[in-house]
Amino acid sequence: MNSDEKEDCECAPPQAETSSAGGADREHEEPEIENPEASRMKRAAAKHLIERYYHQLTEGCGNESCSNSWCASSVGFSRMDNNEAAVKALELYKVNAKLCDPHPSKKGTASTYQESSAHSNSACSNKKMNHKDIHSVRDNFKDVNYLTEEKVYEILDTCGEKEDYSPLIRVIGRVFSSAEGLVQSFRRSKPHTKEELKSLQGKDEDKDEDEKEAAASSTTAMEEDSPTSSSSRLGECSSGENDVQKLAPDEVSVDIEAVRRVYERLLSNDKIEAAFLNALVYLSPNVECDLTYHNVYSRDPNYLNLFVIVMENSNLHSPEYLEIALPQFCKAMSKLPLAAQAKLARLWSHYSAEQIRRMVETFQQLITYKVISNEFNSRNLVNDDDAVVAATKCLKIVYYANVLGGDLDMEHNEEEDEEPIPESSDLTLQELLGEERRNKKGPRVDPLETELGIRTSDCRRPLIPFEEFVNEPLNEVLEMDKDYTFFKVETENKFSFMTCPFILNAVTKNLGLYYDNRIRMYSERRITVLYSLVQGQQLNPYLRLKVRRDHIIDDALVRLEMIAMENPADLKKQLYVEFEGEQGVDEGGVSKEFFQLVVEEIFNPDIGMFTYDEHTKLFWFNPSSFENEGQYTLIGIVLGLAIYNNCILDVHFPMVVYRKLMGKKGTFRDLADANPVLYQSLKELLEYEGSVEEDMMITFQISHTDLFGNALMYDLRENGDKIPVTNENRKEFVAQYSEYILNKSVEKQFKAFRRGFHMVTNESPLKYLFRPEEIELLICGSRNLDFLALEETTEYDGGYNRDSRIIKEFWETLHSFGEEQKCLFLQFTTGTDRAPVGGLGKLKMIIAKNGPDTDRLPTSHTCFNVLLLPEYNSKEKLRERLLKAITYAKGFGML
Repeated sequence: MNSDEKEDCECAPPQAETSSAGGADREHEEPEIENPEASRMKRAAAKHLIERYYHQLTEGCGNESCSNSWCASSVGFSRMDNNEAAVKALELYKVNAKLCDPHPSKKGTASTYQESSAHSNSACSNKKMNHKDIHSVRDNFKDVNYLTEEKVYEILDTCGEKEDYSPLIRVIGRVFSSAEGLVQSFRRSKPHTKEELKSLQGKDEDKDEDEKEAAASSTTAMEEDSPTSSSSRLGECSSGENDVQKLAPDEVSVDIEAVRRVYERLLSNDKIEAAFLNALVYLSPNVECDLTYHNVYSRDPNYLNLFVIVMENSNLHSPEYLEIALPQFCKAMSKLPLAAQAKLARLWSHYSAEQIRRMVETFQQLITYKVISNEFNSRNLVNDDDAVVAATKCLKIVYYANVLGGDLDMEHNEEEDEEPIPESSDLTLQELLGEERRNKKGPRVDPLETELGIRTSDCRRPLIPFEEFVNEPLNEVLEMDKDYTFFKVETENKFSFMTCPFILNAVTKNLGLYYDNRIRMYSERRITVLYSLVQGQQLNPYLRLKVRRDHIIDDALVRLEMIAMENPADLKKQLYVEFEGEQGVDEGGVSKEFFQLVVEEIFNPDIGMFTYDEHTKLFWFNPSSFENEGQYTLIGIVLGLAIYNNCILDVHFPMVVYRKLMGKKGTFRDLADANPVLYQSLKELLEYEGSVEEDMMITFQISHTDLFGNALMYDLRENGDKIPVTNENRKEFVAQYSEYILNKSVEKQFKAFRRGFHMVTNESPLKYLFRPEEIELLICGSRNLDFLALEETTEYDGGYNRDSRIIKEFWETLHSFGEEQKCLFLQFTTGTDRAPVGGLGKLKMIIAKNGPDTDRLPTSHTCFNVLLLPEYNSKEKLRERLLKAITYAKGFGML
């Protein structure tokens, strides 16, 4: 059905004569039509009849006992949608079908019919249109091709007087289904002022005089510019394009507040809401085509207006939109070029948290609906669902708007390493095979992030929490091995959700990182094999460390230092640890204990590399340490190796360390975590209402003590001891004090530490996938030990099952342990006393039977998280044997 037919067939107030006279008059009038005016009148009369048929099919005559089979009020009538009713109305008109008289029960309808009929008869007999006829035709608003706030209210008032909203529905259907009409709608006459941009956050719903004047001036400007003129056509040079050039990067030419007021007035009417829905279904495929093939945005940046207008619809997340309309619109929106996406993100960054949350919920609801309503698996990948992929791409725009609109710290960035991370002097496998090495310059950066000139780590506090962007149902059905493959291959045909890490939880991202690390290990192993074939020499495919338990630091760090100097690429091999004099084979468990012992030694306060705060229970770099920078580099390597080999460390750093590893300097705000006592003192200084200079007598010279208790003085500014801190310069004092404590005083130590960390992780997608707080979770594991979740996921072997007597007694015993004993049990069974990312429920522990009742202690395979438990004959014996095993466990042997 073409647009002209739709325009003539949609619901409108019946304004033609009754059926008994309709057909006769048409036959009587036909030979008399001799001039254009009469022809127009005939078409108007025909249109009125068709509209009456349409009204009869959609709403009925109001008579509950109606016998007309083509009336919605008849008993056996089958309901039809608007399009079907429009087509059927045409058919009924052609065959001169029966038209019902309006029933008196329909208020106001009968008089309207009669009045309309009288107008039509008079027009046909006199071949002239009186004033009421002209007004009747004008009420159809056929000349409205774009909308302003005033025009909407005018049509709404007219429809309200006649208690029929079909003219407004027609106009909405025409404008909101046309990209050209929507782009021209709700324009403002001048760019937003700063006050207007702030109003987007405030959500003030009062219609003050300034807003009315802005709407009026917008209307005047639009009426002066005819929508049919060349200046209004998309893709042509127009004054609209010149307007866009004058706009700021975060502005558009649409009056957003006016759009919100219009939606608020209209969406309360169900029939009008249906018009928005139907129009969006018709609009979206055309917009997708325009963006994909016609490059329309580059010719007319005002094209972005239609996305702004549609996204203001607060009902987009309604069930009616989820099936067709919203998926199609998301597909169109995902085709926006990078510059357009960046502009949307900048614009939306001025929205309030509630507005951002509404858009997030809209896209999240679509993703969840599609995931739940489909059965995704390894053969039917969620990556192939166009709606889910498109909604995720749209969610990315909102995500960066959330970042931009939050509390940003763009200035305090760590300087890049002066020397690049040393590359291996040996050729890689790809180079040996004549291929270029992928990601040689490090991990990728999101293109939208580059376009906007920000990083997620720049945001100290987003508008809404990052956790609201995570979609758990999607994470559950995502085949991460396939998704990682698409991530590495980077083809246009396959989408990877790793390119939108904000939607993934820490467990899923950790799995992606695990695949990346393992594949890199296998790659290094293949290179070694290739070398052995080409050069005829036997190379080690693993990063082997043979250490003495009593000299673990000396042995490990010396070996790692040699590797870092000779061939840093060897650090990316799979770690294989062997304790001298012990028979344990490293399948993961030996490495876990190695890291645990190394960390215990390194962070021993007696060594003096780190200081320990008894209040916060956190470690910090010792600014007056006697150790050279190489030692800190090796510690960074150890930290990187732990991530690379999927081992959890018992490391206690403040969050600022992980922010610094991600490239951000520490600021005053970070002192709250790193040094809360100092933070509170400086905060009180900033809030002090008296005279700082007279009451506190502080200067820009500060003192701190070294590891041996000696007082050290430091000038925050030149001749700082002579510069008093005043109410005017106290912010500078606090900023420089924080800068010294968190950055300058430990600059050498931290740079060396970061350099070692990057030696292992420089080619990893670590920075791309994880935020600082997630890096901490990755390295340290979860501190929340939920042993009930562990009980739910534990498996049994060797004859045990969940209902076995010994198993029930085991869990009763374990749950009765204190926190320290539970940590010892975890250390004994898994090699670490921390829960993995996602909690203990993600730990796959196995309890296997190890013979009948005996005096032997329980044993474990920490590599595979297996507990070998004899079938003790009493609960008391089980408890005694288990406590002894976990308390005195140390070393590895062969069973």
